[in-house]
Amino acid sequence: MESVLVSACVQGVPCRFDGRGRASGAVTAAIGDRHPVAFCPEVSAGLPTPRRPAEIVGGDGHDVLDGRARVVDATGHDVTDAFVDGAARALAAARRTLCTEALLMARSPSCGRGTVYDGTFTGALREGDGVTAALLERNGISVRPAPRD
Repeated sequence: MESVLVSACVQGVPCRFDGRGRASGAVTAAIGDRHPVAFCPEVSAGLPTPRRPAEIVGGDGHDVLDGRARVVDATGHDVTDAFVDGAARALAAARRTLCTEALLMARSPSCGRGTVYDGTFTGALREGDGVTAALLERNGISVRPAPRD
């Protein structure tokens, strides 16, 4: 059976920064008959739930991976290393379970695909990918934002 990496929070696991999950029937439909591999990069890297919201400052996930941008939480604490570590763990999980696609939480500094919060903590968005989405894409795994109900 084919496997797909899925942000754990969109499968209802309470691992979002606010301690909640966001289960979605649309995600279940998008998974179809594939085996879902639920994964939270932030939790896998040791960040607590709940935790302060974080955003990418100075670019997107590709820039973080290239050392040109940082991930900081709402108090200004640098959490870049945890986000990069979580991305590496997500890639390892995808490889271990032979995932060729990932359905990831939209706008997240880890999982966002195509659009992420802009680093101002005002709700504004910018084009770009989260750290995990960027690393998965760089390694040949197709990334799509998880559909919302």
